Amino acid sequence: MLSKRIIPCLDIKEGRVVKGTNFINLRDAGSAVELAERYYHEKADELVFLDITATEEKRKTLVELVKEISKVIRIPFTVGGGISSIEDIDALLKAGADKVSLNSSIVRNPRLIEEGAKRFGSQAIVAAIDVKKIGNDYSVFIKGGKEKTELEGFLWCKQSEELGAGEILLTSMDKDGTKDGYDLEFLKKLTDQVRIPVIASGGAGTKEHFLDAFKNANVDACLAASLFHFKELEINDLKNYLKENGIQIRG
Repeated sequence: MLSKRIIPCLDIKEGRVVKGTNFINLRDAGSAVELAERYYHEKADELVFLDITATEEKRKTLVELVKEISKVIRIPFTVGGGISSIEDIDALLKAGADKVSLNSSIVRNPRLIEEGAKRFGSQAIVAAIDVKKIGNDYSVFIKGGKEKTELEGFLWCKQSEELGAGEILLTSMDKDGTKDGYDLEFLKKLTDQVRIPVIASGGAGTKEHFLDAFKNANVDACLAASLFHFKELEINDLKNYLKENGIQIRG
């Protein structure tokens, strides 16, 4: 059995880390490079950086930021936000990122998953999927949660896997920033339906929430942001708690 992973997520706006609730009400959480180095020393397993206000003009800025981050950490990290072409993926991987997170661009052009996986390997392609429950269904949203699509959550996750994605980063918009637990209902059903690793995102607030996601939804990794940024929960304490409760965890 592969060890479970703990992954801090850093939402980036103009080089700074920000955090909000339900994708809005952003507040500053510090320098991206400084936080990355802190998490590396605190034994995070991986990091995810999402440029939440990415535009074509800012792409070069993100590449430079990735270069700076790669100088201070020695753990895998994923970068996402505004990546819309093979050239974008190539530039970020060459700058030092291990994986790219693709969201809006793969809804508009699903072949980007396939092309990226063929060129760089499935392990470098993460399908980032934001879902929100509307009635009895889960709808997929893009553009930082601002635009509803016609895609159904489970079907899009399965299609992403079939196209060659190596992981799914699943964010529950309903749970994002609420700290009342991950969306176990969706996640359990999802891990039963796909074979690739699933990263749970949205809703972590206590150590028990991580344990629930690993034990009851069988996810491969748990992602959190403000909980770690503002030291409401220490990664080392969390890992010790998970080990004590029978979860195979790294570090």
